[in-house]
Amino acid sequence: MVLPMSRAARAASRLVPEIPMLRRSSKQQASAAAAEEEVAVPAHFVCPISLDLMRDPVTAPTGITYDRESVEGWLARGNARCPVTGRPLRLADLVPNHATRRMIQDWCVANRSSGVERVPTPKVPLGDADAADAVASVSAAARRGDVAACGAAAARARALGKESDRNRRCLAAAGAARALATAFARLAAERVESACALGDVLAALTVFFPLDDEARRCIASPASLKSLVSVMSHGELPARASAAVVLRELASSSADGHTLEAVLRTPGMCYALVGLVRNPISTPATKAALVTAYYLVAASDRAAARFAELGAVGVLVEALVDADKGTSEKALAALDGVLCADAGLAAARAHALAVPVLVKKMFRVSDMATDFAVSALWRLCRAGDAAACRAEALRVGAFQKLLLLLQVGCGGVTKERASELLKMLNGSRGSVECIETVDFKGLKRPF
Repeated sequence: MVLPMSRAARAASRLVPEIPMLRRSSKQQASAAAAEEEVAVPAHFVCPISLDLMRDPVTAPTGITYDRESVEGWLARGNARCPVTGRPLRLADLVPNHATRRMIQDWCVANRSSGVERVPTPKVPLGDADAADAVASVSAAARRGDVAACGAAAARARALGKESDRNRRCLAAAGAARALATAFARLAAERVESACALGDVLAALTVFFPLDDEARRCIASPASLKSLVSVMSHGELPARASAAVVLRELASSSADGHTLEAVLRTPGMCYALVGLVRNPISTPATKAALVTAYYLVAASDRAAARFAELGAVGVLVEALVDADKGTSEKALAALDGVLCADAGLAAARAHALAVPVLVKKMFRVSDMATDFAVSALWRLCRAGDAAACRAEALRVGAFQKLLLLLQVGCGGVTKERASELLKMLNGSRGSVECIETVDFKGLKRPF
């Protein structure tokens, strides 16, 4: 039974010493600033958990009203009691509070002139039976070999999963990831050439990560891997991005080398990954391709040699020139792995930007990026015939950066390689004047 609003308001007021001002878009903020007024959210419209205006209010048996997303997240994190009263609370106990939701919508409309947007009427959350039906429709269409129906069912499951975390968890509990992976494996085994349907299944699969063992086995089958390569190479842009993300999930979650070896053996796989970096279609696709490449080269010298043969060194170096933090870290990791192959070293030494880019990324991105940059530079400069690389490193300031790195602190392999690099570069300089004249007192690592 829903208790009177006054009790919920009193409970909320104890948790909300100062009621927050409603968030507005930039245009709305400008309009409100011109009017020189702020709109205070009434206390009984504020969720006690998020302290924001409720968009989908639900009431617990304790009489406290919460925003659905906030309280379901609270329960999903393992909490089993009402945040306000401390009494036991279950997900099934929550009841939609339509009266409060209509009051919030009316208040939004009344304050529209102050830049307040009306809260939309929420959709009904997915029930367990509905989730089971949605998952079953994907499996049934795949078993029948009905490509169009399978794609449509997968698209529906994806749309439902993206509506809310509650829906996504409900579908995941119903086995959505396994059903979608199995459906993709069936379509791939039957050599379905409908890139649209395959793309719909892959796009839906990305919503329900992480994959369980059975789902990973389905995606790692030879037919599935061949289909992934085909989609990444020739599919529509969204499908190519989804294929790259699914492949990254497969590579990063594999506990043994057999899966990575199967990925590497797939014809055209390395070429497709290099192509996604060379000709970017989206930032997530580029990052996913880089992560997959890193796992492959870290697991096999043969993979490093194969990527080097495909021109990965030049592609990675050029991608690093103006890359953001996440892309830089992943590209440096992949480049360091490719340099384990002789062909990779030869390509990097022949590339005019390789050494300058590596030196530039030290201290400019993150600790991880600095570690990979030092490792890659160490690989380039340690050989006896790498005098040109050492000279270029000195010219672009590597010596000073390595000194600073050791002064402010680094550990493990990075410290060893930075020290060894300094010895190599100092031998090329013929003096230690820089060590004696540079004062690093009081410097802190600028991350």
